[in-house]
Amino acid sequence: MQKIAVTLGEPAGIGPDLGVILAKKGYFNKNIIVLTDPRLLLASAKKLKIDVKIHLLKDISSKTSSNKNTVNVFPVNLNVKNVPGKLNPKNSSFVINTIKKAAKFCLDKKCTAMVTGPISKSVLIDGGYPISGHTEFLAKICNAKSVMMLMNKNIKIALHTTHVPLKNVSKYITKPSLKKTIKIILSDLKRKFHIEKPNILITGLNPHAGEDGCLGTEETNIITPLVKELKKENIRIDGPCPADTAFLKKNLLKYDIILTMYHDQGLPVIKFHDFKKTVNVTLGLPIVRVSVDHGTAPELVGTGKIDISSFVEALKVAKKLRHGIA
Repeated sequence: MQKIAVTLGEPAGIGPDLGVILAKKGYFNKNIIVLTDPRLLLASAKKLKIDVKIHLLKDISSKTSSNKNTVNVFPVNLNVKNVPGKLNPKNSSFVINTIKKAAKFCLDKKCTAMVTGPISKSVLIDGGYPISGHTEFLAKICNAKSVMMLMNKNIKIALHTTHVPLKNVSKYITKPSLKKTIKIILSDLKRKFHIEKPNILITGLNPHAGEDGCLGTEETNIITPLVKELKKENIRIDGPCPADTAFLKKNLLKYDIILTMYHDQGLPVIKFHDFKKTVNVTLGLPIVRVSVDHGTAPELVGTGKIDISSFVEALKVAKKLRHGIA
């Protein structure tokens, strides 16, 4: 049986509520294993007045339940009692442990994919875990270089840099690092998405892609020469394209993916386009990892007013990627 490991992220956020609501709506079948403290789900179910049952697994290989409203749980204990809506750094190691265990199950081929819920990076840092996000943390666990890609049914956007202060982004715009990012994108689009000859559009870093060097030289000195070099390797890549015109409809139809230089150059576009159905896929890993693309939303905990669209889409994408048919 091909299993998907699910982590719910920050325990005081909407993760536990999402787990309960997804179980009620039938999205957690016998193939879905949730790594969490079962008390979180039971407390959430009580608050939301939803009837769910917990099927505890002694081992990841244990027989799962296919009963209605049942969550198959691989237990991971909280450090301290959780207070819904109040993020507590003392539970940071719990969050880290769920991610580590899910990744290990995938690396050991006991699970075919992992889907992650939202975390609070600032809370984890306060708890003694200086990580900048799932993407970088999983790359370290897997001893790989990762690339963040956001996607929905119409757009795929990759980021050359992720959680880097804007003032430091230009330091990462080098031919070797850009080439590595592009090679990872090409490899995973072929291997995981079965796109035989990926077509890539790369943006510039500066306004108007540098305006022939008047507004910055990264394009003329680094990106343009690299694109020419890659074209000689029969790689389908164009650019650098000014970011303000990169996402025109004609480009979305022509290119399989758009590679942007930094976090807020690409993500506002895809989130505006279809936030609810957008998911985060980590490229470059030897495992499949898909995530929701929203935050912990502690203000919504216990209200029942949670949109599950992104989590549902993440589960769908993870299922397709594990079979290599996305």
